[in-house]
Amino acid sequence: MLKTKLTFVLVLITQVIFSQNELFYTSYSWDEKPSYHIEEGTDEPIIALKDKILTEFSFQEDGLVEYFLEHKVFWLNSDEKIENYNKVYLPYASNSELKVNKARVITKNGNILELDESKILTAQDEETGRNYKFFAFEGIEKGSFIEYYYVVKRYPRYNGNQITFQTDYKKNNVAFDLYAPNNLIFNFKTYHTITEIENDTLSKDKRHWQMRMASIEPLNNEETAAYNASKSSVIYKLDRNTADNSKDISSYGKVAQNIYTYYNEELNGKTQSNLKKFIKEATSGKELDEEALIRKLEFFIKTNVFITKDGSENFKDLNEVIDKKVANEAGILKLYVALFNSLNIKHEIVLTSDRQELRFDKDFEANNFLTDFLIYFSNPKTYLSPTDMSSRYGFPAAYLTDNYGLFIKEVKVGDFVSGLGKIKYIHPIKADKTVDKMILDIDFEADNLSNCHVKLDRSMSGYYAMYFQPYMNLIKDKDRDELIEGFAKRINEDVTINSKTIINDDPELFGVKPIQFVLDFDSETFIEKAGKKYLFKAGELIGKQIQLYQEKARVLPVENEFTRSYYRTINIKIPEGYKVANLDDINIKNLFVKDGEELLVFDSHYKLDGNLLAITADEHYRENIIEAANYEDYRTVINSAADFNKLVLVFEPI
Repeated sequence: MLKTKLTFVLVLITQVIFSQNELFYTSYSWDEKPSYHIEEGTDEPIIALKDKILTEFSFQEDGLVEYFLEHKVFWLNSDEKIENYNKVYLPYASNSELKVNKARVITKNGNILELDESKILTAQDEETGRNYKFFAFEGIEKGSFIEYYYVVKRYPRYNGNQITFQTDYKKNNVAFDLYAPNNLIFNFKTYHTITEIENDTLSKDKRHWQMRMASIEPLNNEETAAYNASKSSVIYKLDRNTADNSKDISSYGKVAQNIYTYYNEELNGKTQSNLKKFIKEATSGKELDEEALIRKLEFFIKTNVFITKDGSENFKDLNEVIDKKVANEAGILKLYVALFNSLNIKHEIVLTSDRQELRFDKDFEANNFLTDFLIYFSNPKTYLSPTDMSSRYGFPAAYLTDNYGLFIKEVKVGDFVSGLGKIKYIHPIKADKTVDKMILDIDFEADNLSNCHVKLDRSMSGYYAMYFQPYMNLIKDKDRDELIEGFAKRINEDVTINSKTIINDDPELFGVKPIQFVLDFDSETFIEKAGKKYLFKAGELIGKQIQLYQEKARVLPVENEFTRSYYRTINIKIPEGYKVANLDDINIKNLFVKDGEELLVFDSHYKLDGNLLAITADEHYRENIIEAANYEDYRTVINSAADFNKLVLVFEPI
């Protein structure tokens, strides 16, 4: 996913020259004679014996800088972990300076092999062209320890920075320290079992905050879990500078004003003229209602404007963007805002985070939560993802929904115009907007009941349609045939397709009409003869279904991407002279109800009219996030579809 990362420059205005004690890292070192110990019989593949993060902010000739130290000790007890850790990469960049880098291997016999400079290598990323440094460890064997620490001088990250400690292996001796000049006041928040940060003022010139934990237990990843967002971590931000009495330095109020000003720049006559030409080109000069106009503009932009990662100013300049049809993320957002302003389409810029990686905290204002842009239209209550090329209007990147965000709204007081920020919830798109609907009509060959004839009518809307409907004009010939036929062959490979067609395959119909695939096919794979009876595998017609197994108690909440509904109707013409002996097997109903609302549902039932059997098997997931305590209810509903998939109807002679 394309993302726009925000960096806000704070100018600390003060005439005071701060005298500071010696920088902490200059006297920091490891133990010259380490005595690391692992209990006999431990069979874990890896354990961290030390995990220390230290960051120090300091005023220097070039302004405020940050010295970031990381010190780690690992015990490696498997070939896989040795392979994973024989190279350790350092956060080296062109705008940072590596001040200290030391590494060593301590064998299980106690021999110490310290890496010399020749083992601290520099390489280049072929895709980005960026240089990076890494430790190249040698002499590691099972039961060895590797230890390293480094210090990087870098541009200060003070508006909001997250340090994540928890991983899938145990960590002992976990520590976090932050040092700063006495005039800088930082705020902290810890998440998921991290102990609180303690304040310990060192002297009249320097402040110190710290966290100490004897150990942090491992957190294992689980299916459909927001694993990264669930790890233990700490977030810090600069809140005050007592030297110039500035407060709320990392507040969203300043962010809202800055973002509004930057993206709502005043346009000269040339730019306004270019925008009018752009709109005419995008709409072919047609008069459209507001939502149709938004769709048209988005379709045109995402079809014709290339997004580059280049941060150059010309890719942010509206005239250049309109002329060259190339923009970076800032340029694309500027284009959308300018278009909507010129057309008087009311909108708000929204900043939020990917809830799989970092759930937006509505109670702690820090810029590290502001990673992704949306545009919100308050009248229809819809969203647009401006920089996500795989998304379309009304269906923003799903992991940005069901989350809080900073909404920036235009406010006017007299002649003064600015942006006002407010934290609000980004509600997920409702399940009835993302629908997978199947209608199957089944008939049997009169002279050969083993051969069944199937007509499949499958339509999709919302996020399911977004996988291909916006791009159907790009899918040609053989690829197009394979896509359509796949809807039958995913039910069973052994089918003979007689006809196939697509309805509503125009990319511009996404969000307006569902895309529909209609196939006619024959197969002998669904029915078997058993004496005088026939066994019809009706459940297989809905395709293979997920089955969840859980050997251990669930720890993390379920975190689905989007809410959704499935509607399935199987109309079966029972062969003449036969009846279905086990109709009650069709009936499966499992629910998860919260506050009187059916949030998770699987419900299959039937209606018999003469020899026409109509089976309904509907499934609804109306909530994305299911707490671990309710996991068994979720698993039961999911597995109900798998149980239905095993449904075999018994046709027996009347």
